Amino acid sequence: MSVLPRRDLPLLLAGAGLFLAAPAARAAENCVGTIFTADEGSASISAVDLASGRISTVAVSVSPHNVQAVGDGRRLFVVGTAAGAHGSDHARAEGRLVVLDTVPGAAPRVVAEIPAGRHPGHVVADAAGERAFISDSEADALLVVDVAARRVVASVPVGDYPHGLRPSPDGREVWLANVKDGTVSVVDVAAGREAARIQVGPAPVQVGFLPDGSRAYVSLRDANAVAEIDTRSRRVLRRIPVGRGPIQVYATPDGRLLYVANEGTRRAPGTTASVIDVATGTVVATIETGRGAHGVVVCGAGTRAFVTNLYDDTLTEIDVATQAVRRSFRVGRTPNGVTWSQS
Repeated sequence: MSVLPRRDLPLLLAGAGLFLAAPAARAAENCVGTIFTADEGSASISAVDLASGRISTVAVSVSPHNVQAVGDGRRLFVVGTAAGAHGSDHARAEGRLVVLDTVPGAAPRVVAEIPAGRHPGHVVADAAGERAFISDSEADALLVVDVAARRVVASVPVGDYPHGLRPSPDGREVWLANVKDGTVSVVDVAAGREAARIQVGPAPVQVGFLPDGSRAYVSLRDANAVAEIDTRSRRVLRRIPVGRGPIQVYATPDGRLLYVANEGTRRAPGTTASVIDVATGTVVATIETGRGAHGVVVCGAGTRAFVTNLYDDTLTEIDVATQAVRRSFRVGRTPNGVTWSQS
């Protein structure tokens, strides 16, 4: 695996008291650390060292769909099934949470595997990495995993086919996008129950928040749009047109911009990331990344965004100041989820 030279490039939760946005708040001024991708097609995790550009990989026992850095980034949570890309055949496969320790400059090391439902979609965790929160699309539930005990300790009913999920910046809630019923479930973490269900539009896939928690954003795959939600009133304020088949969304740490990965479809892959100006609710840039743009993350310094491209097996690095592509990395096959670690 290698960094693609510039000539080969295609044209072109913040402060969450309990959750994973904590590493971003402690980031250095420059975008340093490691980007991890969940390579669903090759059953591996790729680790991209941003300083050197070196890439290392580790094989895992699942076809990983999502990966998340935990706490200070020295641990990773990965979810997937033993099935192929995008969890096909998931009905015959067990879902698992794979726990890995990270090693600077080397591939992560698997330290635990925990059963996690039938079809785990995405995962988040508390800052200490003691509890994992996993969407189980097959069971229409949010699973709560005690990592030390290595078992699911709660299953919270939510909407139809939950997939992407994110914690609110205050850590009190987990919001899940329910693909099949066009809703977002809001789960009260302390109470362990669904507190609200918000109708948002066709095929919501992932949720993102502004750092201050005032707004949530939900990708609407089948509407080619992103819904903006007032988190206090739980009302949709507007739907912002973006590219074809938007999947993941991620805000910059200053709350000014929202990046949206436009996957399109398998037959007609999308190749772009849309950049939304949060204040105006308009797309201010459309960046060519690669075929099947899927996952997106912004490093803690807010200077770089990263997009996984399913059908090119690449990771695209974007300069947030100029919206220009800086580098492209060749990672594992069918990279889906992506996360940044300051380590």
